[in-house]
Amino acid sequence: MPFLNYISQNFTNIIDILLVIIVIFFLLRWLRGTTATRIITGLILVYVLWKVVSIFQLTILSEILGQIIQVGVILLVIIFQPEIRKFLYMLGNRKFFKWFARTSKDENIEDDIDAIVRACKRMSASRTGALIVVARKNPLSEVIETGEQIDAFVSRELIENIFFKNSPLHDGALIIKKHRIAAARCILPVSKSEMLPPEVGLRHRSAVGITTETDSIAVVVSEQTGKIAISIYGRLLQDVSPTVLKQKLLGKIEM
Repeated sequence: MPFLNYISQNFTNIIDILLVIIVIFFLLRWLRGTTATRIITGLILVYVLWKVVSIFQLTILSEILGQIIQVGVILLVIIFQPEIRKFLYMLGNRKFFKWFARTSKDENIEDDIDAIVRACKRMSASRTGALIVVARKNPLSEVIETGEQIDAFVSRELIENIFFKNSPLHDGALIIKKHRIAAARCILPVSKSEMLPPEVGLRHRSAVGITTETDSIAVVVSEQTGKIAISIYGRLLQDVSPTVLKQKLLGKIEM
């Protein structure tokens, strides 16, 4: 009987650990591509360190880390209030259960990339300013809500028409999501990084801002010089050719 109790207790612990791993996995998957992922990962590491310190009975350090964990949970509720509200809404939605079965689709995106590259090449020649953001794992829902929703196929002609100087939609960013032009005239966070060259304008700083906070890719066409730039993970690569732009997009876009 003691042996069976030992097996039973250890089996319960294994199930407990597996359930925690599953919860963490789906939580990180749900928040992937956002700055929230880094915060959650940091708190998990602090929690693991707290448990290790407790095992070695380092009392003072254990109490300090315990207080950080308690305060961290409260801060999470405050910081991620919109995400928590969205998650609770998803629980009551039938689409929530489809989310678990969702797989990463490796669809043919070359047509979309060709349209973006050809549009940027033509706008570069005419010095038409443009800012195009391609969503990846982060859906950019909050950014899309700031602009005019379109929901149209990605095409060179439509991209050029949107950024035509007399178009009411030419200011702001164009968002491409899941092979569709989701919205135009969207407002992006502006980077205040001092590492950027002083001559870059608002479009370039907005491109760096959105790619710093999310995993999206931003393409900029300068209205002053006609040069093309691309921003990935907060880094800005200026004066790229259409060929290099296509290579960068093909190597980075997952959609």
